[in-house]
Amino acid sequence: MALAQLSEARATGRPCAPVRTLLPPGDVGAAYAVQSAWVAAQVAAGARVVGRKVGLTNPVVQRQLGVGQPDFGVLLDTMECPAGQEIDIARTLQPKIEAEVAFVLAADLTGHTIGPAEVAAATGWVAAALEIVDSRIAGWDIDIVDTVADNASSGLFTLGGRRRLDGLDLRGCAMTMRRGDDVVSTGSGAACLGDPLNAVAWLAVTARDRGRPLRAGDVVLSGALGPMVPVLPGDRFEAVIDGISAVSAAFSGGHS
Repeated sequence: MALAQLSEARATGRPCAPVRTLLPPGDVGAAYAVQSAWVAAQVAAGARVVGRKVGLTNPVVQRQLGVGQPDFGVLLDTMECPAGQEIDIARTLQPKIEAEVAFVLAADLTGHTIGPAEVAAATGWVAAALEIVDSRIAGWDIDIVDTVADNASSGLFTLGGRRRLDGLDLRGCAMTMRRGDDVVSTGSGAACLGDPLNAVAWLAVTARDRGRPLRAGDVVLSGALGPMVPVLPGDRFEAVIDGISAVSAAFSGGHS
């Protein structure tokens, strides 16, 4: 029932009621089963898994959504938006945008011990990223079960210029995101579970323990560095993460 309700919302473009009442109360495992079933259906239809995202790593975002623990979702090739190409806002239902550090792995993360050092050693490069998060639940009325079942409220993403991790202090990297000329979100790597490396380590352990570990070539969106911001037709955003790169996204349509 939960999967059917979320799938109908995606197909019709009309947000649905929360699905938490359709699953056992607080059962995150059941919610991940719904997520996995949706991903499997997308892969069967021709999509390709390209990585994962960590959600709800930033205390400000947790407070914005009323959810108090991290989660993860799956990234598909159909979600990636090429840099510089306008994004059709009709692909989303209730979009919000946040800036984060993306990792692309050069090695598998499958070991018994996985911490920040192991993540750093396995990282091929990092980039500034914009994630367009999107809930299929009306009014973003979600708890942890809703967002997990809804693929961690994943929508779309775009990546900026890449660089090696060597010598980069991700914890101290400052982020500024603008809508046009206006600063709309600020933060730093420290807001992402203390360090984006911590967020990826949490994901790597969680994914390994669930039998689907992170692999070389995976893109990992490590979580928001600052508050998420609603997206309207015609919006243009640019985020700069000091020491890494800039990344931008423009949306179709115009303000009424």
